[in-house]
Amino acid sequence: MTETFNAISDLRDSAAAGRALGQAMRAAFHGASPDAVVVFASAQHDYRALLEAISDETGTDVIVGASSAGEFINGTRGEGRVSAMALRSDAMKFSVGLGRGVSEDVRAAAGQVLRGFQGLKEHALPYRNALVMTDALAGHTDPLVEELTLKTAGNYCFFGGGAGDDGRFATTHVFAGRAAYNDAVVALEILSERPVGVGVAHGWEPASKGMRVTESQGNRLISLNGMPAAQAFQEHAELTGQRFDLKDPLGFFLHNVIGIRSGDQYRLRVPLAVQDDGSILCAAAVPEGSVVCVMKTSTASAVQAARQATTDAIRALEGAKPAAAFVFDCVATRLRLGREFENELDACARLLEPAGFVGCNTYGQIARAEGQFSGFHNCTAVVCVLPE
Repeated sequence: MTETFNAISDLRDSAAAGRALGQAMRAAFHGASPDAVVVFASAQHDYRALLEAISDETGTDVIVGASSAGEFINGTRGEGRVSAMALRSDAMKFSVGLGRGVSEDVRAAAGQVLRGFQGLKEHALPYRNALVMTDALAGHTDPLVEELTLKTAGNYCFFGGGAGDDGRFATTHVFAGRAAYNDAVVALEILSERPVGVGVAHGWEPASKGMRVTESQGNRLISLNGMPAAQAFQEHAELTGQRFDLKDPLGFFLHNVIGIRSGDQYRLRVPLAVQDDGSILCAAAVPEGSVVCVMKTSTASAVQAARQATTDAIRALEGAKPAAAFVFDCVATRLRLGREFENELDACARLLEPAGFVGCNTYGQIARAEGQFSGFHNCTAVVCVLPE
């Protein structure tokens, strides 16, 4: 049996928030310590004070999580808060892996994470999964997911996202035990008797013809079909009757993201800013030589995507009832939808009832699961459901 407890705090004093959350978790388990705790916290918090207080009150150092850009549990959401899930289970085992120096050596960082995994050794529990949170500002998240997949021989399901910092895009952190780290990746290994379900969906569709990425450098998209990337977006804006301000483009970009063609699907990238040379800075890399489209969506499509991701995750449980869920979506989705983002969370809540969920808005979403559109995404709902 798996027991979970979800909570959210709007206390601004980090130690006080940690104490309140930890005490509530301990009370929910009738004085027993959780087996693991997952924490998402606004950049307004002192992470060490928060994590130390949670650890002291719960009696566990098996804590993972990340800084975030919007925090929520079923029924409550906001910014500047802390959301958390405590877990106890006789059908699951948890362990923590931490990798440092993602920006310098992503292969080494992935290897460091996996040193903490018990399922790579002989273990009786058949289903291997991991919640992965990374410092997306350190870059290399796509290669990181690939390295984790290769080093585990494809035997693990991965889900999670990139740490946030309330939309500042300055410094992000991941949490491991009682401390926070940047330029790092953390994972909570979840070994389970039953399947864990993961669903992925975004609800965007092409709004332009396909364009070849003729030059790019990391997160910088330089040219499309041989023309400066910004010029290609200007032409799309003119064709669709939209305003595109080169000096303040974010409002346009939130409704016109980049879709990288992958078979009959599209992996999304959020454009962030226009550079002086006409290149566009994106939230994640757009590979040179790939074919991309400008994408469009609607509020209804975003809600339907959350519903689809949740439905797929529940279906993957193979008949087991949900005990709890993790929900991740992009900060760009929250900014674009405003208060209507609550409709997306409500769609998840209705499908999961009576189980609850915890989650946050991230700088990109991670999913690597059988039967799902895998990799590193932007503007995409990723839902992981744990079985009872």
